[in-house]
Amino acid sequence: MDIIDKLQQVFVELNSTNTHLLDEIYTTDMKFEDPAHIVEGLDDFKKYIKNLYQNVTSCTFNFIKIERFSGGAVLEWNMLISHPRLNKGIIFTVSGVSVVRYDDKIYSHRDYFDLGGMLYERLPLIGCIIKFIKTNLGK
Repeated sequence: MDIIDKLQQVFVELNSTNTHLLDEIYTTDMKFEDPAHIVEGLDDFKKYIKNLYQNVTSCTFNFIKIERFSGGAVLEWNMLISHPRLNKGIIFTVSGVSVVRYDDKIYSHRDYFDLGGMLYERLPLIGCIIKFIKTNLGK
């Protein structure tokens, strides 16, 4: 099993109580970026993940396509997530792409996804306003 297969396995199993699984796939000096955060170091990344997962009801990753290249990979995924404050607690899907770079373990992980679609459009009042703007003024 290569590091990308391990990454997929870890993120399918990951929750707030087993962030130690990240030790298997990331270097201690790794860097993680997404549209809202930059996290440097495995210890801080584990804290970030633990906090993130404590606030969700459920979170599942489905990996759709993987393109490997020398020293890295691009992973296309769908995240099915349920959060009590988003989308009335109903599960919704966020599509995204991860770009990872590695030697023996991953030292760089960057996620790309629509933060507005994930958060702002799913909040009760702001979501209605953003959807109205996109529908009526985005033409």
